Amino acid sequence: MAFDKRYIRNFDVKLLIAGLVLITIGLINIYSATAGGSHFGKQLLWFTLGLIAMVPVVIVDYRVLDRLGYVIYGIVFAMLVGVLAFGRVSMGARRWIDIGSFSIQPSEFAKLALIIALAKYFQSFWRTNGYSARELFIPLLMALAPFLLIAKQPDLGSAGFQILLAGTIFLLVKVDRRLLVTLTLMALPIPFVAWEFLLHDYQRGRILTLIDPMSDPLGKGYHIIQSMIAVGSGGFAGKGFMSGSQAQLKFLPEQHTDFIFSVLTEEWGFLGGIVTMGALIALLYFAMQVALNAKDRFGQIVAAGITALYFWGAAINIAMVLGLFPVVGVPLPFISYGGSALLLNMVSLGLLLNISMRRFMF
Repeated sequence: MAFDKRYIRNFDVKLLIAGLVLITIGLINIYSATAGGSHFGKQLLWFTLGLIAMVPVVIVDYRVLDRLGYVIYGIVFAMLVGVLAFGRVSMGARRWIDIGSFSIQPSEFAKLALIIALAKYFQSFWRTNGYSARELFIPLLMALAPFLLIAKQPDLGSAGFQILLAGTIFLLVKVDRRLLVTLTLMALPIPFVAWEFLLHDYQRGRILTLIDPMSDPLGKGYHIIQSMIAVGSGGFAGKGFMSGSQAQLKFLPEQHTDFIFSVLTEEWGFLGGIVTMGALIALLYFAMQVALNAKDRFGQIVAAGITALYFWGAAINIAMVLGLFPVVGVPLPFISYGGSALLLNMVSLGLLLNISMRRFMF
């Protein structure tokens, strides 16, 4: 069977370059944040595994996922159940499954699994006039099931991310206007109920600390205060590679994961932050173009869902390190340390390239 040269002609090089630029920025800053320790080597290994995984994801027609959407969702759901049953506990949370010398975090893969499952559902039951409450019941259950399992770990940040992704997709596929108003009114008391009955003490503390971090500068407010010091001390051009005092002297907690953007801005300053955010915006723009130009609804929804995945991850993480959002442990896409997150982002990038490459093929 002859190779169709249109695959190469339609390959979205700009999208790939945007992703690789962000990964390079991440590797450089992880090296600095960990002083070239083992975390850098592990991230480099996960990057290699991500490149290997991207090859079949790009080559195999993405429409195969339309048939396997519920199977993928079921496998990831079983992994989330497995985490609660025999997952490894670290810092009071049960979020990881150890496989040999590797540790994977199923809550990361649950994001893409939910996007694919919702795309399959809405592809099968397409409505041009908006979806009713009855028609949204099943996709709502799809989002709530992993939400509850992930919240049980506990990981409220990743759990809430499931609802953000589902809500974004619901709005994109169009919800009946009356239902949207009803859901909005029903959502109004949720913050009060969550505050009184659902949130743990440490989670309430994070919210209160966001309002006034100096109320507990050596306790709950320590993360935010040290992060803002790091960001502010970078100035216009930064202190230089591996020269940030907050990072190198270990004043900044979780500096290679949640607070990697603080390390970046301390060492590379305002210019480094703008370059990084410019690369993120470029990635989002190219990803949205894939969604707009996809030739089937399944591809459109998957591409839009991945765009939302990148957008919400970047927006929450950057707002978090700037003291504009509670510390919830959401990694910065492609940049924060974390094998599962990097693998998820690279596979998602490969899927975007796949959808883009086939936009003229059928």
